Amino acid sequence: MQKIAFQNELTISTVQQRNGANNTKKDVRKIQSWLTLFAMTNAGAATATGIDGDFGKATEQAVKNFQKAKGIPQNGIVDQATFDLLAAPMRAAFLSTITGTDLRGLVVSAARQHVLNRPFELVISQQPNSGPWVRAYMDGNEGREWLWCMGFVQTILDQAASVVGKDFKQLMPLTYSCDVVGTTGLQTGVLFRYNQIRLNPALMKPGDIFLLQKTPNDWVHAGLITHIGDDFIETIEGNTNDGGSNNGNAVLSRVRNFRKSKLDVFSIEGLV
Repeated sequence: MQKIAFQNELTISTVQQRNGANNTKKDVRKIQSWLTLFAMTNAGAATATGIDGDFGKATEQAVKNFQKAKGIPQNGIVDQATFDLLAAPMRAAFLSTITGTDLRGLVVSAARQHVLNRPFELVISQQPNSGPWVRAYMDGNEGREWLWCMGFVQTILDQAASVVGKDFKQLMPLTYSCDVVGTTGLQTGVLFRYNQIRLNPALMKPGDIFLLQKTPNDWVHAGLITHIGDDFIETIEGNTNDGGSNNGNAVLSRVRNFRKSKLDVFSIEGLV
């Protein structure tokens, strides 16, 4: 894999604890982020806390509550073993085995593996598009301006392609921009316009990338196609929400009507 920023989100430099002499703001923020993410799927655990890099009494109690939820000693201290439990969803998303008979199957498998582990962004220092999942998809970058739908798409392509010894950059440059990918597709002849797709849905296949068109040379959102129906596609996409926003806060599985939306499709056939 070439997009390996996720590895930085799976470790802390040393044990972190309340008023610890070796505490670092970076590691404490990681801990607080994962505690807050845990609370999103375990609402009664009382682990959500401020993400400020200060390991005080509140963070210590949140850690104890997490440890209680996991059935381990409640000492309020985060060593690597405890942090491994906190960051387990990302470890599962990136490092569990994906299966498929070809690259397309691997892309769909990897995308489903991620969505099952509930990637979600956080607001840190009043900046949306932040947190460990965003940094993993965006090569360490985060913040208001770092829209991460294409970062997610390329991460999945990279993860799947690496299984079969291929380089996703043979299809497109490493980028966070939907416009760059769309323009590349036009230049290389692998981008099908939405009117072509409506006339011939067979042009798109699972594993391909949809690009939501604003104007013919401006695309505002992207995701991966996992299934194709009569008038709809099922997708897995990042930086979206329940309403299908192009600047939401999660990785979600969605259904989109390709006959009513301007969905151009970038084919990955050249890498298959």
